[in-house]
Amino acid sequence: MKNSNKKIKAAVIGTGYLGRFHAQKYAAMPDVELVAVVDTNLECAAAVAAETKTEAVSDLRTLLGHIDIASVVVPNIHHHEVARPLLEAGVHVMLEKPLTNTLQQADELIALAAQKEVVLQAGHLERFNPAVKFLMEKSTAPLFIEAHRLGGFKNRATDVDVVLDLMIHDIDIVLTLVNSPVAEVRAAGYRVLTPNIDIANARIQFESGCVANLTASRVSMKDMRKIRVFQEGAYLSADCATRQNVLVAGDPAVGFTPASAPELVEHGPADNLNEELLAFVKAVRGEAEVPVTGQEGRDALAVAIGINQAIADVS
Repeated sequence: MKNSNKKIKAAVIGTGYLGRFHAQKYAAMPDVELVAVVDTNLECAAAVAAETKTEAVSDLRTLLGHIDIASVVVPNIHHHEVARPLLEAGVHVMLEKPLTNTLQQADELIALAAQKEVVLQAGHLERFNPAVKFLMEKSTAPLFIEAHRLGGFKNRATDVDVVLDLMIHDIDIVLTLVNSPVAEVRAAGYRVLTPNIDIANARIQFESGCVANLTASRVSMKDMRKIRVFQEGAYLSADCATRQNVLVAGDPAVGFTPASAPELVEHGPADNLNEELLAFVKAVRGEAEVPVTGQEGRDALAVAIGINQAIADVS
């Protein structure tokens, strides 16, 4: 479909909380035709289909050969079984995070996408947050990174632990910022309200010498989505919720001085999901690189699995 001007035919697989938003975004794109929304719960699919003026179906196989792209927004345990037939049929796939349940499944999907020459994009939404983009532009060689992703309990996505549900966002951001192999992972985590880990802390040491300290909770009293980066001569922070950055730069020889006043950067309203899906469509058309590759999704998954193993080892 590279450089094609025809409308891209899209489907959304999974019409839960996030899948509904995917359908809304595709339906509003002038160069995309939302062919159908798919869910085993046909009543749920019908409600989203009515809202987005498309068809509701319960079996994605009926769409193969009739769609070009698909967003897979089903529970993580089903990612592999849903994405595989789509890729086999030559459909470009936007696969929500975490990419799959296991690294073996991720490797299979990545290889299949390469074989079929289709896009496999990992759904790491925070990459499209303007505050995170600013952080990635200004950060050079991080020495220490601290991230807090805290939220109150919501009876959603409890089929996975907090590392795969929330912390994986910051794992992906940190891996992108540091761009160095992981040397060591230490972690602790606890079950509070669900059978899975609800609050966790991880310390990641990279071969570059950088250390990242990540905390994620879905049982906190207040919300927080902040990342702080310390590097030679500079301090940077990103508030992913308010889309604000703070930048303080100084001379490494003299440190921070009164002249090194904090610079507050406010990005204003943003639609991260719309930006993510627009980038996916551009990649499918061959107009831009895939912004978050399947391999990058696999890398974040590998670290998340390592953190969960470290938690299990000390439990």
